[in-house]
Amino acid sequence: MLSNGIIQAAYVIAALLFIFSLRGLSNQESAKSGNIYGMIGMAIALIAAVASIKGGLHWIVIAMIIGATIGLYLAKKVEMTQMPELVALLHSFVGMAAVLVGLNSFLDPHIQEFHGGELTVHLVEIFIGVFIGAVTFSGSVVAFGKLNGRISSKPLSIPNKHYWNLAAIVVSTILMFVFVKCENGIGATISLFIMTIIAFVFGFHLVASIGGADMPVVISMLNSYSGWAAAAAGFMLGNDLLIVTGALVGSSGAILSYIMCKAMNRSFISVIAGGFGSDGSTASSSDEEQGEYREMQPAEVAQTLKEARSVIIVPGYGMAVAQAQGAVSNITEKLRAMDIEVRFGIHPVAGRLPGHMNVLLAEAKVPYDIVLEMDEINDDFPDTDVVWVIGANDTVNPAAEEDPNSPIAGMPVLEVWKAKTVVISKRSMNTGYAGVQNPLFFKENSYMLFGDAKDSVEKVLQNL
Repeated sequence: MLSNGIIQAAYVIAALLFIFSLRGLSNQESAKSGNIYGMIGMAIALIAAVASIKGGLHWIVIAMIIGATIGLYLAKKVEMTQMPELVALLHSFVGMAAVLVGLNSFLDPHIQEFHGGELTVHLVEIFIGVFIGAVTFSGSVVAFGKLNGRISSKPLSIPNKHYWNLAAIVVSTILMFVFVKCENGIGATISLFIMTIIAFVFGFHLVASIGGADMPVVISMLNSYSGWAAAAAGFMLGNDLLIVTGALVGSSGAILSYIMCKAMNRSFISVIAGGFGSDGSTASSSDEEQGEYREMQPAEVAQTLKEARSVIIVPGYGMAVAQAQGAVSNITEKLRAMDIEVRFGIHPVAGRLPGHMNVLLAEAKVPYDIVLEMDEINDDFPDTDVVWVIGANDTVNPAAEEDPNSPIAGMPVLEVWKAKTVVISKRSMNTGYAGVQNPLFFKENSYMLFGDAKDSVEKVLQNL
């Protein structure tokens, strides 16, 4: 076993590497080094944590082998398009870990060593840690179900849902005072148990009541929750590194949630309270078509692209699901060889995970300098000859600006309809993940290219 001084020094180094990791992950060019810093930091943290254990080391080693095996299996099996649901699932693990650590801390005989104010603080740490962990666990499980399609993306709407949420928080607060007052008695055990059940239900309802279009924000929100759950576990275990790491994850997740809500013209509270649309009763959120659409074939799309001087490609989750990014990259290369300007427009919530589209395009070797964010490219659409929307829907919906009654009214979108010609690749005329109809499909300068995105793009590529 290493000395306490060496272990603390290792924790400081690991914490610094985690900070470097977050800094590196802030942009595409340095993302690889950011990942490497994070991996080295976690390796140091694990070694130091294992070295500080006084007994039962064989159980830790067995657990690490099982965890590493599962991690390697997931790394090989899970596609990049499944990353959002995997991230949600991993958040649930952090939440359940916080719950188990809290329950163990309460049942630990060493709790008798705490007295007075120290005991009060420790009990509050346990209670809050279990609450945050339980909410994170059940909320993340629901997010996982919504993202992989096992749970409907439509928001769950029950009568007086806001009052139920408020009641859950008030009752949990009362139970915390009872828990602290009863200390180690049966009353404390019952209070902790009841609160845990309430927190599980609260977390389920919190995420289930959020609509599909807000899921990217939900993922970053749950990321923040998992960080605070880890920090709470760190307080309960007296582990400084876990506290620092949890605080880094919690604060960065909260900042990301704020940035994304700002990009969607939404308040964080409104997302938590409901999500896009509650009843789907408005005309704009129905599946009814709003006019006649025009259709293009791959050969016509190829000809249109060849005749253009400037092209903007707007990818969405449909491109990710179809794994069409490789073919899109090849088309980009061919068009640029013809001296046609090609750029990509990325909405902050494109896909179902922050930065999802950027990662997919980088993986397909699309140059970083032609991948632009919404704010950088929105003013250029009126001067663009062709916009090709591949699998995006809600992020290019003009109803956000034109229909004040739309569930997505006020949400900043990529103004693709201002271009001379818009080509939209979709499987069908169905609505997007938010369940909101898109008037873009029926505009005079818009043309539909139906079919699987990968097949459609490859046919266009052949015609080029």
